[in-house]
Amino acid sequence: AEILKKAMKGIGTDEDAVLMLLTARSNDQRQQIKAAYKKAYGKDLVSALKSELGGLFEDLIVALMSPPTLYDATLLHKALKGAGTNDDVLIEILASRTGDEIKDIIKVYKKEFSNKLEKDICGDTSGHYQKLLVILLQVHGGLMFPFPDNESLGKIEKDAKDLYAAGEGKFGTDEEKFINILGNRSTEHLLKVFAAYKKIAGCDIEESIEGETTGNLENLLLAVVKCTKSVPAFFAEALYHSMRRAGTDDETLMRIMVSRSEVDMLDIRAAFKKKYGASLYTTIQEDTAGDYQKALLYLCGGQD
Repeated sequence: AEILKKAMKGIGTDEDAVLMLLTARSNDQRQQIKAAYKKAYGKDLVSALKSELGGLFEDLIVALMSPPTLYDATLLHKALKGAGTNDDVLIEILASRTGDEIKDIIKVYKKEFSNKLEKDICGDTSGHYQKLLVILLQVHGGLMFPFPDNESLGKIEKDAKDLYAAGEGKFGTDEEKFINILGNRSTEHLLKVFAAYKKIAGCDIEESIEGETTGNLENLLLAVVKCTKSVPAFFAEALYHSMRRAGTDDETLMRIMVSRSEVDMLDIRAAFKKKYGASLYTTIQEDTAGDYQKALLYLCGGQD
């Protein structure tokens, strides 16, 4: 707290001191620094940082100062309450977070915004897309009890056949079937269903989803499938797309780097390298600049 106070004193700010100190700490430690700062100086550290920093660097540092569950809840609230809905954020968070994380997000959302997350989602979305979002919020029974072994093989075959019949196997698409199976089964079960599906359909389930659905529902179903297969690979792909185009999608880049930095960043780096043959570190270096870049590189943690 003292180092930060000094870094922000007088004319100009020692950005390096701020970024080295805060990116090198865990979120828990940042919360403790925040408390110590308030106790020592009677001021809110985040407000002090906001008044001293600017631009993307400020946004990133402020995001890092938020506890993870509150960060997710706030992102969801912004995604729902702004002009129009930011579906990318809804899809990314609800498809990738664990059951326990979702339970905590629902609690914090209610406490912070005195409204139910489910109610806000229902007010902002519709149709099959809304239905699947709501199922994902239920932290479903499918995750809790796997089928007994002798039954499970039959269930895997049945799910795979049902998915085939609901899409590739008919004219038009039975979206309900896709939603119910993808939304209500355990990860292990779904992985076996996807393998069985490939045998029946001769293509990956992702290809069928792309051919059979459109818009937000398509994006959400794909996110659920990708996160079932590998959450780090899902994020590696999202990071790649946030950078490798005309103009960087800083909102997505920042959101993922902040929310995954203490969860699975090493796995994301490995998945990124494997899929794109380049390191995440170098890609961030080429796509960003200044203190913002430095802070992102610290979160990334190293060159692969």
